[in-house]
Formats: sequence, structure tokens, C-alpha cells
Amino acid sequence: MRSIDEISKTNPEKPLTKEVNGKEYYRCPIHTHQIKVGENLSDLMRQYVLPYFQEGDVVYISEKIVSLCQKDIIPKENVKISGLAKFLSRFASTNDGAGIGVHNVYKMQVTIMLCGKPKVMYAALAAGVGKIFGKKGVFYEITGPQVAGLDGFYSTYFEDYKNFGILSPKNPDKAVAKVEEETGIHCCVADINDFGGEVLAISPKSSMDKPLLQALLKDNPAGNGHEMTPFVLMREKKAE
Repeated sequence: MRSIDEISKTNPEKPLTKEVNGKEYYRCPIHTHQIKVGENLSDLMRQYVLPYFQEGDVVYISEKIVSLCQKDIIPKENVKISGLAKFLSRFASTNDGAGIGVHNVYKMQVTIMLCGKPKVMYAALAAGVGKIFGKKGVFYEITGPQVAGLDGFYSTYFEDYKNFGILSPKNPDKAVAKVEEETGIHCCVADINDFGGEVLAISPKSSMDKPLLQALLKDNPAGNGHEMTPFVLMREKKAE
């Protein structure tokens, strides 16, 4: 088993430890190759995480990686841009620090495909009213987590990702349960960015519950882009 010190400086701009409810925890991002569509998630966990894993640890898995492994994508060539998508995307706010939002016309079109025109038009109108009163995020509150979690269609860091959209993973509970069963690694799936996020699923034998995991991941220890650290090993720091 390798030492946790080997991965302790992967993302130096993020603090390695975090205190929650009077206990201190390591949060160690694990660097990987650029993961492609259709790779096996359990094999990735064996390759990159298992050498460091100890019983009691819990490993964060980016929801984007689960989606890539499950092939939950939509190719760009399958998205026919409508006039409504072009119109609405011009008025959408940018999401600095949280990735590219529905001001990307392809993302707006997929939103229409997922939610239907009436709901998207209502969400856009409500978001406009929200802006007047200084409230952000109204559009995503109405269109829901599938839209908030939509990724891809741009290539800030990874050229491949400009060619398809990455949808939210199907059945994340089953995904983490399968990883735990096949590898013995306790894990969670979460949609996290620099503005926070949500833990979507936790494997059955995890020693950490959702409130603890939310607190440990709140400041996005994995980063959002070039870091290529889609897994974060979390471990309670024991007194020496």
C-alpha cells in the first residue's frame, strides 16, 4: 500500500486537510489520465485509488467521470439548434468558476430537449425576473439537476469534450454500489464546482454520511479543469 504523502500535493492550491465537527480529515485528489467515453469505472478505481485505499476511507468520484464511463453523452452532431435556443442563450448568464452554462447554445438546445419548450421559456422568464432582484440560479432551480449537471460542448482544457455533451449519470446509487462490490472501495458520486454542489450517491458501506461528505467537498478540492483529479480520497486524520 502506498503512502498518502505521495498524493498530498496533487492540487497545492487546495488545503489538504479540513476540520468538520471537531475532527480533521485528509482530502487527497488523485491524478489520472484523461478519461475517455466507455472506460470501466471499477478498473479505474483499481488502477488509481486502490493502492492508497484503507478501510474507513471514502473516495469522491466526479459525476462527469461516471457519465463518461456509462456513455451518458449526446454527440454534437445529434443536436439540431433551434431558433429558440439561439435566442435564449444570448440572454443567459455566464457561470464563471462553475464551467460553461446555457449561454452555450448547444447546452441550451439540450435543455430544451430534456425539459420541453414551455418549461424552458418559463425558466428563462423567471430567471430574468430574478436578475432584477439580484437572485441567481433561478433558471437551474426550475429546470432541475439534469440541466445544472450538463457538461461538455466546449474545450477549455480537453479537446475531446467539445464534440459531445455529458449528461448526468443514470442511477448513481447503483454505480457506487457496483464499485464497492467489485473493488471494496467505499465511494460517493457528487456534482461539485467552485460554488459548492451536491452529493448524489453514497455506497452502502461508507463510513461517512452525506452531511459530512458535503462539508468535506464544499470547496471543491478536486478543482474544475486541467488538474485531472476526478477522484479525491478522504480519510479521518488520527491523533499521533
